Amino acid sequence: MSERKFPTAEPASPAASPEVDPADSNIMDREDRLKPKFVAKVLDAVAAGDNETARALVGPLHPADVADLIELARGDERDGLVAALAGIVDADVLAEMNEHVRETLLDEMGPQQLADFAGQLDTDDAVALIEDLEDDEQRAVLRAMEPDDRAAIEQALSFPEESAGRLMQRDLIAVPEHWTVGQVIDYLRSGDELTTDFWEVFVVSPTHRPVGTCKLSTLLRSPRKVRVADIMVDDQTLIPVEMDQEEVALRFQKYALISAAVVDPNGRLVGMITVDDIVHIIQEEAGEDVLLLSGAGDGDINEPIAMTIRTRLTWLVINLGTAILAAAVVGGFEAEISKLAVLAVLMGIISGMGGNAGTQTLAVVVRALATNQLTSSNTVRMVRRELVIALTNGLVLALITGGGTILIYHNVPLGLVMGAAMIINNLVAGLSGILVPLALEKARIDPAVSSAVFVTMATDVMGFFSFLGLASLAGLAG
Repeated sequence: MSERKFPTAEPASPAASPEVDPADSNIMDREDRLKPKFVAKVLDAVAAGDNETARALVGPLHPADVADLIELARGDERDGLVAALAGIVDADVLAEMNEHVRETLLDEMGPQQLADFAGQLDTDDAVALIEDLEDDEQRAVLRAMEPDDRAAIEQALSFPEESAGRLMQRDLIAVPEHWTVGQVIDYLRSGDELTTDFWEVFVVSPTHRPVGTCKLSTLLRSPRKVRVADIMVDDQTLIPVEMDQEEVALRFQKYALISAAVVDPNGRLVGMITVDDIVHIIQEEAGEDVLLLSGAGDGDINEPIAMTIRTRLTWLVINLGTAILAAAVVGGFEAEISKLAVLAVLMGIISGMGGNAGTQTLAVVVRALATNQLTSSNTVRMVRRELVIALTNGLVLALITGGGTILIYHNVPLGLVMGAAMIINNLVAGLSGILVPLALEKARIDPAVSSAVFVTMATDVMGFFSFLGLASLAGLAG
């Protein structure tokens, strides 16, 4: 980690800031994205050395918008932009920033400065800043932190990646069940060190196990002398500290949660997770599955080019291997194809339609697995359902393609072979589209990563084999 000082000077005060065109205050378009004109004006000011104008323009922005602004700048412009925005690019901006862009900025920070930034954030955001550092850099930053902050982050880092322990915040409000409403309100008013971002108060037993929750609205509308135990909701959703973040997101969706208590293996309250973190997780996981199905990796436009090339090329090489296998099947019928060239024209339709059908089934199954809609209790029913769909689609497509082949080539046997191959390959597509991801899931392999390759291989190989094999048996090339 470089020791070059990251800028932390205070931004210019409003009185000292240059006058900004009122039109520039309308900096967001209807799609909530920074306008190109505004971005260009900020970057031009930085390039001209007019840092005061740049800070005056950027100062009113939300931290998330400042992060977006930095991401929109080219890589060779970012250092100058960040230096010009001294005091504006703070811990909240770093927490909102794309991880690849943030990584380049963290490389410019010394351990003490990064420790100061981390200390200003909630535990989950602080962990996101520190977890990707090298081990020796992590230790240096943790040594520079306040003891309480260090202990909280070290505990979070001890949990598995993408688990509730990494996602949770340690700052929460917990009160004993024998307290009255008045005692809780007085406690909230008197505690300067208490967190300010919460929607409910957790009620705990003497052993610090959560026994219920109480919404702020309920507290504020209840008489002071009422005991918290009498107004709390004891039916609550508890999140185990090692639960995967996808499962956590599913619970928030299923039970419409705003926040939830996180408990350790002994059932003690150790943190909470709030819905704002879950929104990010849902977006991240949904986009990740779509991109993994295509073999495009993270799909992040800020990802280093070399990393993107390596990820995409890996899957392209694997796809090349499956294409060679399909070509080998075609090669086994070279004599038949040479005698009846129309076979070469039509066989691509069979494999292509099978691939499309397999992709449809695969997308549905991967989503069902990700959202826990598909479990061991309804697997057989799901397989039957997809087989019925595949057979019905195959019959319809067989009538269309088989009938079209007869009309165009005036060859009834060829049309029948075309229709039969279409039905067979649609059944293969339906079966592979559901069985492949199920098998990978059982083997603890992410089905979103590898399924597409195997499904495509199955539909290509079986599409060519069924069509050319049936043509050979029917003596079409005789």
